[in-house]
Amino acid sequence: MEVRPQAKWPEGKVVCFSHHSDVLEGNIWSDPVERDFNVYLPPGYSESGDAYVALWDFAAFTNSGPGHLSWRNQGENLPQRLDRLIGSGELPPVVVPMPDCYSSLGGNQYVNSSSVGRYADYVVDELVPFLSGQVNVIDHRDGRGAFGKSSGGYGALIHAMYYPETWGGLATHAGDIGFEWVYRPEFPKAAAVLSAFKGDPYLFLKKFWRNKNPGWPDYSTLMTLAMAASYDPGETPETAIRLPFDLHTCELDMSRWSQWLSHDPLNLLESYAEQLASLHMLYIDVGSRDQYNIQYGTRAFVKRLENIGIGHHFEEFDGTHSGMDWRLDVSLPKLAKALYTACEPVD
Repeated sequence: MEVRPQAKWPEGKVVCFSHHSDVLEGNIWSDPVERDFNVYLPPGYSESGDAYVALWDFAAFTNSGPGHLSWRNQGENLPQRLDRLIGSGELPPVVVPMPDCYSSLGGNQYVNSSSVGRYADYVVDELVPFLSGQVNVIDHRDGRGAFGKSSGGYGALIHAMYYPETWGGLATHAGDIGFEWVYRPEFPKAAAVLSAFKGDPYLFLKKFWRNKNPGWPDYSTLMTLAMAASYDPGETPETAIRLPFDLHTCELDMSRWSQWLSHDPLNLLESYAEQLASLHMLYIDVGSRDQYNIQYGTRAFVKRLENIGIGHHFEEFDGTHSGMDWRLDVSLPKLAKALYTACEPVD
């Protein structure tokens, strides 16, 4: 008696390239510059046929591309999900690159930072042309999209704003929007944790990576440090992490905090309206019970899109910030079909 569904779809394959990054050379944390670059190729992939749309997978904070290949005791990893969606006809065949943008701060926001690394340049200037030289993909923004959840969703949205010549569409699932609601509530937790380290974030980081059983307050603190290094980076190892609040009173340092807010999509929308309007698909969703309050900033963002008249697809679903992979069943077909349509020849 079969109670657990078995995969019955034609299987694509994952190829692993080794890539050396020049732009990550000399990063403060000595994070690796030689990285595996995994790429999903759909069933029936052909080097000689029509080029494929590429949907770039931006992983969430504390995860990275290789993590999306892991075996699941329940549900599907990303290649298995793609096999099912393609095999069932819901998703046209696509290539899915899964870059490794992990860092010693636990992840990435996919921006250039002197304190984390030039990860936007790593993806846009290095990996995008590298993929086009290795795999049969459409080498044009109309055939290239990005998707991700949480920090990955933020990265997809920010990339569409900053690099419109590279990206023709995106899907953001609970991407970091509305920093006042998303990040500020975490500051007292970080202050409390860092007090045990005399306020020294570097002592905390050394302990964190040697801690065999880090708890949720540790991960929350790690996130706050990573965001500080991403949004308000210093130029030297000693100033890599500059916190926007007082560790004793938790009062905001408005000069520091304003640097964070300058990266909030809510504060960037109007300046990048033309870039967002040029997208073939702007897909946004969020859970109505998101633990990081991302639903509030997302609702405000969508309302402004509507006021400006920028086309988009928005869904608010009953759920939290956890267990959102099933939303890819909705977003990826819409994103891929929009990009293939954009690449069709005009009569």
